[in-house]
Amino acid sequence: MNILGISCYYHDSAACLVVDGRIVAAAQEERFTRIKHDAAFPHNAVRYCLAEAGVTKLDAVAFYDKPILKFHRILETALAVAPQGLAQFLQAVPVWLREKLWIEPAILAALAECGAEAPDELYYPEHHESHAASAFYPSPFQQAAVLTLDGVGEWATATLGIGDGHTLRIVESLDFPHSLGLLYSAFTSFCGFRVNSGEYKLMGLAPYGRPIYTDAILDKLVDLRPDGSFRLHLAYFDFVGGLTMTNAKFAALFGGPARAPEAKMTQRECDLAASIQDVTERIVLAMARHARERTGMRNLCLAGGVALNCVANGKLLRAGIFDDVWIQPAAGDAGGALGAALAVWHNALEKPRQADGKTDAMSGAYLGPEFADDDVRAWLVAKGYPHRELSEAAWPLEIAQLIAAENVIGLCQGRMEFGPRALGNRSIVGDARSARMQSVMNLKIKFRESFRPFAPSVLEEQIGDYFELDRPSPYMLLVADVVPARRLPPQGDEETLDPQTRVNRPRSDIPAITHVDYSARVQSVSAATNPRYHALLTEFAAQTGYGILINTSFNVRGEPIICTPEDAYRCFMRSEIDYLSIGNFVLEKKAQPRWQDVENWREEFKLD
Repeated sequence: MNILGISCYYHDSAACLVVDGRIVAAAQEERFTRIKHDAAFPHNAVRYCLAEAGVTKLDAVAFYDKPILKFHRILETALAVAPQGLAQFLQAVPVWLREKLWIEPAILAALAECGAEAPDELYYPEHHESHAASAFYPSPFQQAAVLTLDGVGEWATATLGIGDGHTLRIVESLDFPHSLGLLYSAFTSFCGFRVNSGEYKLMGLAPYGRPIYTDAILDKLVDLRPDGSFRLHLAYFDFVGGLTMTNAKFAALFGGPARAPEAKMTQRECDLAASIQDVTERIVLAMARHARERTGMRNLCLAGGVALNCVANGKLLRAGIFDDVWIQPAAGDAGGALGAALAVWHNALEKPRQADGKTDAMSGAYLGPEFADDDVRAWLVAKGYPHRELSEAAWPLEIAQLIAAENVIGLCQGRMEFGPRALGNRSIVGDARSARMQSVMNLKIKFRESFRPFAPSVLEEQIGDYFELDRPSPYMLLVADVVPARRLPPQGDEETLDPQTRVNRPRSDIPAITHVDYSARVQSVSAATNPRYHALLTEFAAQTGYGILINTSFNVRGEPIICTPEDAYRCFMRSEIDYLSIGNFVLEKKAQPRWQDVENWREEFKLD
């Protein structure tokens, strides 16, 4: 049975195909259109999923929320705050009347364009049911509590569910406008970053600050209860009836107007980031404790945009509230497409599910397109791009030697990752031992703010040699501290340094991935899910004694992660990446013909 899941019209639209309960393909639309967080109907992702499976007949299509119920919330909210919400109402309603209420005709038209037949059934799980299904059904657990936290779905902003075998039911919810996702986004916006895009920057900025505003947030903005539920004091926010996240009262509470985008970062923004991160962790931990008490489950599954807060995830795991925690790697709205399809298969159709307690069903999140060596070879020859072709056996040795010589390598290989993290197949990698690599990658390759940390990829079997983590972290969704034996002692003047100076000071023997608080967002690499990337790490360990690399997504600032060899070559030539590896083909920057951009990429991609 073929079930297509779709999410779109808010941000991170995506499609996923589930065949007899198995996740066959999944991809975000942004990877094809090159529009970051593309919200449009995922025509390209749908075409890819159908082509990957060789499917033209669909038994069902599942859309990740209920559009009419969401529209009802918008109407009811606008009426509740009238006349204040008139501008927001006039902005939203035409789009809804033109597109968002007509999802069924859009689905049928898209399938016809792809040469597929109309489905037998269309399903509309609720938004947070889709999130919960994306968390529980691919997890390794036969039974689990399920927490979902995001901005807002139809009405719910957070839910608690219970998963047992093939059944999943929501037992509690927190409703709009009281939202942890929107609270975090309000601070994201106030600190000068884009909402639904820059939240991870705020998380990376937090270690530079002190949580001096925590009491003010809990006193003035958030009424937090012991079970983790809360109410926002809406007098400080503008997102209900206005066109911005915060207002003048919010600004007065925190000492002045919001930071303008791209303006100099001050200590206030660092302290605000630390404070809202502290509050977020308190809320997540309180919700988790309540989930354990309410459900009695020993394991927890997480999804929703807030579940991408890997610092909070790491603290939740270390708190020991649950025996184990599994987080959907595409935890945001893109993963809703996957969850919607699985919700139909297991919950609606009552199909059985097997879980062994160890292995998840995500195939390492490698669910996107891949490109055969024969096709890549023909493309390179046609374009006249100088290259060398390596054997599969020679590839790890060659790339490991280049990395050890402090070269930066772009990797485009195997199936593209599903979700916001590059996990070795669409990655830029370098030597984590290099004290200069963090600065080089930020300023000359990613063209992004210098305060931002980078993540490590580490051999799964060696994870404990580098980090205070006792289990795999395959999806880069857990933050853990570097083990004390690898740390360098602080010099005592850290708090007097600006973020740009402070971030470049070595703090361990793997300085390129050690953040200012000795933490790192860890990806463990398994030979079972990515044998090629594992082989590279193994070879690098053989040469250097370190089974660890710096790993960042293959893109420049504001650009979606690359998908195709063409995307990879373009990004390679626009940046100061030294070598590009596409499958078994290696391209050296110095050997390439002079690159001329038709467009200025800094204008092409909107900064986040």
